[in-house]
Amino acid sequence: MMHLLSDPAVWASFLTLTVLEIVLGVDNVIFISIAAAKLPEEQRRSARLIGLSGALVLRVALLFSIAWIVSLKDPLFEVFGHPFSWRDMILLAGGLFLIWKASTEIFDEVEGVKHEANVVAASFASVLVQIMVLDVVFSLDSVITAVGIANHLEVMIAAVVIAILVMMVAAEPISRFVEAHPSTKMLALAFLVMVGMALMADGFGVHVERGFIYAAMVFAGGVEGLNLIRAKRRRAARS
Repeated sequence: MMHLLSDPAVWASFLTLTVLEIVLGVDNVIFISIAAAKLPEEQRRSARLIGLSGALVLRVALLFSIAWIVSLKDPLFEVFGHPFSWRDMILLAGGLFLIWKASTEIFDEVEGVKHEANVVAASFASVLVQIMVLDVVFSLDSVITAVGIANHLEVMIAAVVIAILVMMVAAEPISRFVEAHPSTKMLALAFLVMVGMALMADGFGVHVERGFIYAAMVFAGGVEGLNLIRAKRRRAARS
């Protein structure tokens, strides 16, 4: 352990991986925040913490199963000459689920559909199931990234733990901000559709660089920020 702490290359890979894990976790936090918003106020924080804790446990468990993770890339079958692996199938299923969920939420927002929680316990359970399903997909993406950057299991685990802790701290303010500004919620849902499409493209063997996706997210977020500032100034001018 001491030789790892004194190796500059290890620190460089740790810092790089931590930043990447946090960036990769943005879409996870957005999904968790939107899914938890369906619950009563007093249950939202618990849902976010349980969801992110599940993501942490799952990612650490997957890191201890690196050999199995690598085997997920082995071809299972071919369709029109294109090989598909278990990883491809997971990404396809996760991307399709994310597109369906985000599109449904967008439809409800546009049509003004109100969700009534007739049975709170069932609603809480369904939200956790949705969060855990997406945790599997996002965790797989996260672990594959970790394996590609760091060479030491200890470094991977430390980076993942710190990234999840940062996400836990950020989840509540992000959730409050999205709920307070409906237009940002619509933008966040559009981001999730885009991420879902990128996951499906990866499943079909067409890799979409996450840098392009996050650049689009930052640009759209900046424009939305300017709109919010303008709206705030207009309200202040009227009052």
